[in-house]
Amino acid sequence: MSGAARPLYVRVAAALAALALSAAACGGDPPTKEIQQAQAAIEAARGAGANQYAKAEFGAAQDALKRATDAVAEHDYRLALNHALDARERAEAAAKEAGDAKVIARADADRAVRDLTAALADARARLRSAEAARVAPRTLADARRAIVDGEAAVQKARTQIEAGDYAAATASLSETTARIRAVTHDLEAAHPPPLRRRH
Repeated sequence: MSGAARPLYVRVAAALAALALSAAACGGDPPTKEIQQAQAAIEAARGAGANQYAKAEFGAAQDALKRATDAVAEHDYRLALNHALDARERAEAAAKEAGDAKVIARADADRAVRDLTAALADARARLRSAEAARVAPRTLADARRAIVDGEAAVQKARTQIEAGDYAAATASLSETTARIRAVTHDLEAAHPPPLRRRH
């Protein structure tokens, strides 16, 4: 496996292992502690979902850590320290950004569940009216199939939400809601509701 292909933490560990030798050879003071802190902050940010919800800042933190280890290899410990501190700060910012984004994404997913649930209730009511009016069997079959699919989509989305995959849940729910509303429109077109009499 090439050096570029090795995971970042492996490269960091290798760089830290060489710090003592580098320090002895150059008489400098490599920022071992700061690099370790930056690595820990990046892993914490990853655990907070920053690699999904704060990609730009998380990527910048990883890049800064790589520059820190590269600077150590070049025996430029002052530059390495600057990059290590920058990596830690960016990782902490990414973790906070991810936390905020996840709250918003969860709210969006919950709203999408409510929207689809309401659309399904409307479709079921419209289907009952269409069945009573003996609407074309194909129209009824399409509606029943769409409603079954919609109910399955709600269950799947709830599982995704519990797993923290809010974006996937919201996307699938939005598509399904649009389909259910289209089916409801078809049922209405096939059997329009009676006009209300004016008193």
